[in-house]
Amino acid sequence: MKMNIEKHSSKFIKPLVPTPPSLRYYKISFIDELAPSMDIGIVLFFSENNNDHNTKFVTQLEQSLEKTLPRFYPLAGRYVDETYTIDCNDDGVEFIHAKVNIKLQDIIANEKNNDGVEFIHAKVNIKLQDIIANEKNSKLVDKFIPPKTGEANLLLAIQATMFESGGVALGVRAAHRIVDASTLCTFLSEWAAMNREEHIEITGPGFNTSSLFPGRCFSPGPLQPISDDDMSTKYIRKLYSFSESAISNMKVKANTSTCHHHWSKVQLVSAVIWNALIGVDRANNNPRESVLVQPVNLRGKTASLIPKHSCGNLCVFCATEAGVIETTEELANRLTNNVKEMIHNFSKVDHNSEEGQLRVLNSLSLPNIRESTNLITISSWCKFPFYGIDFGLGTPTWIAPWSMPMVNTTCLMDEARGNGVDAHVFIEVKDVPYFEEALRLQVGSFAA
Repeated sequence: MKMNIEKHSSKFIKPLVPTPPSLRYYKISFIDELAPSMDIGIVLFFSENNNDHNTKFVTQLEQSLEKTLPRFYPLAGRYVDETYTIDCNDDGVEFIHAKVNIKLQDIIANEKNNDGVEFIHAKVNIKLQDIIANEKNSKLVDKFIPPKTGEANLLLAIQATMFESGGVALGVRAAHRIVDASTLCTFLSEWAAMNREEHIEITGPGFNTSSLFPGRCFSPGPLQPISDDDMSTKYIRKLYSFSESAISNMKVKANTSTCHHHWSKVQLVSAVIWNALIGVDRANNNPRESVLVQPVNLRGKTASLIPKHSCGNLCVFCATEAGVIETTEELANRLTNNVKEMIHNFSKVDHNSEEGQLRVLNSLSLPNIRESTNLITISSWCKFPFYGIDFGLGTPTWIAPWSMPMVNTTCLMDEARGNGVDAHVFIEVKDVPYFEEALRLQVGSFAA
């Protein structure tokens, strides 16, 4: 049966307490200015919901949202391009109530459909099909994200979609101009607590990045999205799942009596994905240098600590170069050492010092990268507590990010259960066979 999402209502939710005139105009930071000109998004699937109470639950979401927005007041405003400013006019957040004609199980199918075997197994004979999730399901995920509307410079939109026989998909789309993954998680966590009518402990200073990294009227940085037309015709989002046991098994296979690696799950999976994308270049007879860009969260990492729950864009880019031919182990070592060095260097400087500001600016500008270089981006949303978000229905059954409209971009998420990794890879359709063949060869090398 073809999935059909029917919109029942659409409205704009405004902050319950009006934003005071003194906070009317919010100047974005220079990190915000350099952020990709695109939206980011996420869908949280909740299995516990009684259909008889759908209307009541949606009303409750709307009421708790208006109570949450005063602390996140810029999200209810509108961005003004000419002045690099958010007009915090309380025009509101778009909220859509929708229903879909399928069951929740049709989407998540126990996280992965058995047609494509659940996870990478921790067996010696790991095979490619063990990590390919149901392609159909991953394509459907984006349909639960609220679509773009004619509302100019909208910063946040939310869609609550009710499934047949119970279950809810909560899709969120936010402007990357002022929202990163940490901000998104902080907002959703506080909204969920408000919806449960629990006492909320204020977790941080809210939007304060403009005081930390004052704006400089920069144009957007080098990482920018592709066109909507190309996104719908030339590119596809593929989901590959690496179980905790498989990651552990790959680490064991790589370690020897004379060489013991200390890779995180993120760096190991990133190296596997990176090497497979390098393999795509070789298959296309276009071997070239490659650079992997990883956003690194600045919160808590500078000498003058930036609070954990500060809102806005607070990431720098860690760029790691690779030659044409390197092993996955070598790439994992490069990534691990480069990120550790960056964090160490930032820990020695105040973010508000001239040196600290310059370090941030240089990392975001990605200098000295040639045009011919294959630029790859892997963002890790692992360790952000998305799976702890509870709107009163229990924690999510499964979570997936929105497709990021950038070439050779991957978003890593914690798996629903255990300590594995879901890798959402955004790639050209024509390159998928080459990518999966390169992935198969890598997986086979760990199994040897």
